[in-house]
Amino acid sequence: MQVTKRINVQSVDILQRVLGTFDENLNVIYRELGVLARVEDTDIVLCGEEENVIKGEETFKNLISLVENGEIVDKGRVIYCVELAKEGKTEDIAKLTSGTVAITSRGKQIKCKTVGQKKYVDSIRKNTVTFGVGPAGTGKTYLAVCLAVQAMKQKAVDKIILTRPAVEAGEKLGFLPGDLQTKVDPYLRPLYDALQEMLGLETYTKLMERGSIEIAPLAYMRGRTLSNAFIILDEAQNTTREQMKMFLTRMGDSSKMVITGDVTQIDLPDGKYSGLEHATRVLTDIEGIGICRLTDKDVVRHPLVMSIVRAYEKDAARSKK
Repeated sequence: MQVTKRINVQSVDILQRVLGTFDENLNVIYRELGVLARVEDTDIVLCGEEENVIKGEETFKNLISLVENGEIVDKGRVIYCVELAKEGKTEDIAKLTSGTVAITSRGKQIKCKTVGQKKYVDSIRKNTVTFGVGPAGTGKTYLAVCLAVQAMKQKAVDKIILTRPAVEAGEKLGFLPGDLQTKVDPYLRPLYDALQEMLGLETYTKLMERGSIEIAPLAYMRGRTLSNAFIILDEAQNTTREQMKMFLTRMGDSSKMVITGDVTQIDLPDGKYSGLEHATRVLTDIEGIGICRLTDKDVVRHPLVMSIVRAYEKDAARSKK
């Protein structure tokens, strides 16, 4: 049954920010829900099938709420709100307007953009060890670095340790010039970038020189006890079971660990079982260990990344069948 709904927006400024550049968000709603939307004065008028119009109404109300709380509404955020409306979880959007994860060196507030990210951040704050498993673009590494810097600023830890397994993603380390540290630096670049954004280049450089921040290949962790530290293992899908066990048993007093990875991007040689997959299977239901699984809905890069991730997931599912 065709119905019409009218949503009143109190402010012209809020209306403009909800609609986006050249009212592009109206086109997103039409493409995602099949609902025609137009603007009359400060009202948004929706026309279409009743079920879809109700979802469109919920979507716009959530977008208005986000804008009123100072959030930026882009195409990706609109699609995410539509996804929540389709699943009947629109009340979850309220969780995203409260609380700041961290503040960058330039004063920018870092907030969770999806409900999955909020659960991930809450798990890191609550648990001693947190596994963040999900596709590229979900903010696993970036949010972990934000919380690590926050913990150091609050003097909850004395040191930040960031590590990755030195496994080639189709390339060969041996062909790169320099010693091992120089060879693995390109693999650690996302960690450098996140730290510099949070701390500023000058502070970051001082902390690196002082040894308060350590970035090293996973192989350098063997034999150590890591106390009073916030430790992040990135790209953990490329660890073996032995490496993962070695890493987890490095933890000392007053430390916190975050392990991130994407099990769809394993670069281990054939026959090697991912330590991340194994750990998330055997370490369930242990107090102090949290396992967060992010999905394509939590992708916060370009909206096209979400479509790419879904296409690969569908292809993988067909291959398994």
